[in-house]
Amino acid sequence: MSHRKTLLAASIFAGLCFAGTLYAQDTTQTTSAPAAVPASQQSEQQAEKANAKQLSTVTVVGIRASLQQSMDTKRNADAIVDAITATDIGKFPATNVAEALAQVPGVTLDHLFGATQRVSIDGIDPSLNLSYLDGHPVAQALWLYGDSPNRGFNYSLLPAEILGQLEIFKTPEARLPEGSLGGTVFMHTVQPLDVPSNTLSGTFGANYNDMTDKNRPNGSVFYSWHNDSKTFGVDVSAQHYEQDTSRQGQEIFSYTPVSAISAVNPLIAAEVASGQLKNSDQMPTEINSANFEQIEKRNSIFVNIQYKPNEHFDSTLSLMYMNDSLNNINTSLYPIAGFNYAGITHLTANGNGVVTSGTQVGTPCFEATSCTSTADTFEDNDARASYIRTKGVDWRGTYYGDGWRLGGQIGVSTSNNVISQAFKEIYYGGGFNWSIPNGFNFTNLATANNPNYWADNDFGGNIGYKPYHARDSYAQIDFSKDFDGFINELLVGARYASHWESQSLLIYRGVPNMTLNQIGYGGLTNLQGASSIGLGGSSVSHVQTCGYNCIFNAVLNNGPLSANDPVDYWDNTFNVQQQNTAVYGQANFGTDNLHGNLGLRWVKTQTNSYGYYVPSSCQVAGADGLVPWDCNFTNGTGYIGVQTTRYNWLPAFNIAYNLTPDFILRGAASETVAYAPYNELAPFFEANDTVLTATAGNPGIKPYRSINGDVSAEWYFNDQSVIAFSGFYKNVLNYVTQETTPETHENGSWGTLYPGPTGAQLVANGMCTVAGVCTYQVTAPVNGGRAKVKGAAISYQQAFGDSGFGLRANYTYSDSRTVETIQGANWLPYNSKNSYTLAPYFEQGPYSASVSYNYRSKYLAGGYVAGATSAYTASYKELDASAAYAFNKNFSVSFDMLNLLNSVYKQYDGINNTMLLNEYVSGREFMLEAHFKF
Repeated sequence: MSHRKTLLAASIFAGLCFAGTLYAQDTTQTTSAPAAVPASQQSEQQAEKANAKQLSTVTVVGIRASLQQSMDTKRNADAIVDAITATDIGKFPATNVAEALAQVPGVTLDHLFGATQRVSIDGIDPSLNLSYLDGHPVAQALWLYGDSPNRGFNYSLLPAEILGQLEIFKTPEARLPEGSLGGTVFMHTVQPLDVPSNTLSGTFGANYNDMTDKNRPNGSVFYSWHNDSKTFGVDVSAQHYEQDTSRQGQEIFSYTPVSAISAVNPLIAAEVASGQLKNSDQMPTEINSANFEQIEKRNSIFVNIQYKPNEHFDSTLSLMYMNDSLNNINTSLYPIAGFNYAGITHLTANGNGVVTSGTQVGTPCFEATSCTSTADTFEDNDARASYIRTKGVDWRGTYYGDGWRLGGQIGVSTSNNVISQAFKEIYYGGGFNWSIPNGFNFTNLATANNPNYWADNDFGGNIGYKPYHARDSYAQIDFSKDFDGFINELLVGARYASHWESQSLLIYRGVPNMTLNQIGYGGLTNLQGASSIGLGGSSVSHVQTCGYNCIFNAVLNNGPLSANDPVDYWDNTFNVQQQNTAVYGQANFGTDNLHGNLGLRWVKTQTNSYGYYVPSSCQVAGADGLVPWDCNFTNGTGYIGVQTTRYNWLPAFNIAYNLTPDFILRGAASETVAYAPYNELAPFFEANDTVLTATAGNPGIKPYRSINGDVSAEWYFNDQSVIAFSGFYKNVLNYVTQETTPETHENGSWGTLYPGPTGAQLVANGMCTVAGVCTYQVTAPVNGGRAKVKGAAISYQQAFGDSGFGLRANYTYSDSRTVETIQGANWLPYNSKNSYTLAPYFEQGPYSASVSYNYRSKYLAGGYVAGATSAYTASYKELDASAAYAFNKNFSVSFDMLNLLNSVYKQYDGINNTMLLNEYVSGREFMLEAHFKF
């Protein structure tokens, strides 16, 4: 089956490469003025310059015209800017905005969950790059249970159909909002007075993932109307989108030194003595077979109401509503060699310090919910309900006087999600052998594949509820005045922005122990994705429950649950409000060949952080194994708040010189700030009570501060054609790093872990006392000092005359260094030293097609379990393709193919790629869509 799919993908790709007579559909394409900020901050002079290049009257818009629009925006900017039109998202292979951004030099994507959510700009962590929709932030709640919040924008939650244009400002201007180190992304929706009245367009189709072998529908409709005098207009965009996601692979949870095993196991001690092993060799503690499945269903509606009664006044009211169902189940089957050293009979090392295979003996139990063995295998079943509701309202307007403008913007958006997770963990005590990279296999398949030998083991599971709330509110006012002379415009303004984010966690236990048959047996798995990366045996085929509903039913419908433990609530509750007040002044200057701007922005940042600090006196469990809620918190403990206030002066300078009409030199210097993720600013403590890791907040950390220098040279040598070179340097001060130290804490789950086998083994290994006081490895943010990023990018774009062929290509080199060494290196998180894109296209007649190949080299990425260490992600490549046929100017069809290589996402513990942590595949995705426009 997998071989046939690979051949199919290869055949499709080959057909695209040799396709003849290809072209794009005929449509009427219009975009709003390519503004970096809301209309309130646009001058008439800027608007005239942008409109001079706009293609609003062009009726044939395909790949080449789309690239021309993007190129014109870049060419006319004062700062160093890259742009993408809405047509780019449709004409080049992409399912969301992030994948379209990958065509921009210096932009790299992280594919942890297949669909792209994390976007780096010039080697900077995704959470340090902000994004704005029509000049304002959009609140976003978390969707994944156990994930940590960050300030990066989750582009997978925003429908691409609403957008008219995107711009990436790689160098700031004083008038732009603060908070980004790598770059700021501005997304602009289509305005009703910019398109013909009674414009109606839509897309209907289906997407297919070859790992799930399922189709899902999607559709969108856009309608725009305005009156004959073009003084009042309304547009409405509605979307329904569904996607099946499957991510399969293996994960390794920490490594154990052989010395710990040989000290208590004579067989392993003998292998060390004979030279087969070294005490310094590292053995995978847990190696699993991982299967993440999700069905996403998103509905959204966006409305713009524009009022322009005369040439002096223009205003727009925007309304937004999205609901996104992201229910998922994660199944993790993992034999744990590191739980019971006595059961290990043999280990093999590869000579590079890593144990690559082993054998464990044990005896399974028949229909028993309490089993003791020298081999321990658990299957975690995490069924998660996730439903995000996001809504917002925004008003922006500008009054145009005689050579002056006064504008403003005000609005609010909220996003809420009460994530719930039903958890069942079944157990098998039979023996197994394992190896890297082939996974594991049970010794006795007759018992291992029999559901009667699988059951809860002194722990029936639980259900957790994690309410998550986010709100953004903002207001700004801007004034600009035109002048005759070298200084041609002066801009001043003020902005207030408040962001509030909070979460808590309630976990209810008391679920009765059940056998797999009582939970619901779902047969044996057939994980073809896992097989495609070399896993075999029981890693591919093993018992499973009957799925998402079975897990929720087993947890919720088998008697009353016990009261929740307050330790979980205290450890996972935080509330952070950040208020930014900014004032700026900016002077725009220019002559015939020279233009730019110089400005200064003053920012006051006040942060109010709340979380629980729980003293040890409040962590003593009662007779029921639970810590009581009625703790008498002393002064300075309990729910505490910390307020910090910071002030920053942020200068920005941009200059561009037209050496010839087609050759532009640019330079920029600036100082920028960015802020740590909200949860890191709260005085809280969040623990993983099984692996004894934890994260903690630090309200005292300072904002990142970066001093930046940028240069570029651009040669526009023909229509739709440019060669550009850019260089960048960032000296980042107050860089926030994660520091891990051992701390002693009460185990909040001890009542369910002990005297069960998990708790007993933690006691035996000296990691916990019988009373449940454990040593956690606690990771907390600290200001680690400095980091430096320097690099260069070259991009090339050309349409080859009337041949129909064209090419987009770019390469970025980014070298980063931090003061702190993480696992043997001082890399900056999410920075790839080398990345490039090759995107050839061909269009002629009613046909169009394009291919996109993206590559990024190894990079450091953060962990995704509470307190998990950072991981090095291996180089990643992706091949995508698309094709379209236009029947006429009103109807067309398109076919998109993503991840044709079914690339493997790998992470390692350390820079040398010797100690594997994770490897996943997510499958190829195919989308067939029909489009109409009138």
